[in-house]
Amino acid sequence: MSDLTVKPWKRHGKDRLYVNLPDGTTVAWADRVTKAVTIKAEDYRDAALSLLRKHLGEGVTVTPSGRSGARMPPSVPDVRPPVRPAPARRPSRPASLPPLSPSEDLAGNRPGARLLGMIAERGPSAGERLWAKVLRQPSEWDSWYTGLEGERRVGRELARLSAFGWRVLHGIEKSNGGDIDHLLIGPGGVFSINTKNHQGASVWIGDTMARVNGGKPEPYAAASKAEADYVRGVLGRYCDFPVPVEPALVFVGVTSLQRAATQFTVRVYQEREVAALGPLSGKLAPEQVERVYAVARHRRVWLKA
Repeated sequence: MSDLTVKPWKRHGKDRLYVNLPDGTTVAWADRVTKAVTIKAEDYRDAALSLLRKHLGEGVTVTPSGRSGARMPPSVPDVRPPVRPAPARRPSRPASLPPLSPSEDLAGNRPGARLLGMIAERGPSAGERLWAKVLRQPSEWDSWYTGLEGERRVGRELARLSAFGWRVLHGIEKSNGGDIDHLLIGPGGVFSINTKNHQGASVWIGDTMARVNGGKPEPYAAASKAEADYVRGVLGRYCDFPVPVEPALVFVGVTSLQRAATQFTVRVYQEREVAALGPLSGKLAPEQVERVYAVARHRRVWLKA
């Protein structure tokens, strides 16, 4: 229970307490007025209730998830006619994978491979970079090199998770010209990871937007959720089982990282916190991990999407 934290939240006339894990995931929340508690993660039910009672006192009640404090009337008979289950839909057969050639295999990509290729193709030469450094002149490519360093640092952290049965791919080019920084595949599911390098910055992250040093809103969380949907669609076409995909944002070099109390749809970490993904399990069996990895390493399946 010591790992759980309680954060107050007031907005739109609501007064709530959220119980979160260290990574910002919400496991329960309570309405301070009605003392009604909604449990989001059953594994933490007892710990969350114990913690909330310290703030709310006795009289705490647990409501079904998603009912937002609504109470069921006592002793109301169910007189509705029985609902017949819809006939099970026959699952469609997954698409066949194309042949995998060495040039199409993403398993050989290094962290930052996509950025490195773009810099090599269109960026300044080594001499031009050195001259700009000597003159201390800013370059339009500075942000690209900063992003490359961030992806390399996160890549090193992800490589440590192989001991837990995880597979990782880097620099996956998408059909729309963008790319997926990292794709982590393992017992705990699939994580589409977006890296943001903000050296020495203070970051606040909400449901859809982020602010760096109090600046203009950036759609980091919204973009991460859209990317996870894209990944889920691609992998689902080639697998005969549901592929659980979660979005994750990893911030590199920040001095502080504040998560909004309601921000639990995207996992948010600093680079050294990525290790928290290692022990996760229960989503994919070993043979499913290998199937998803076999699909994901095909460059062509992403470019066809």
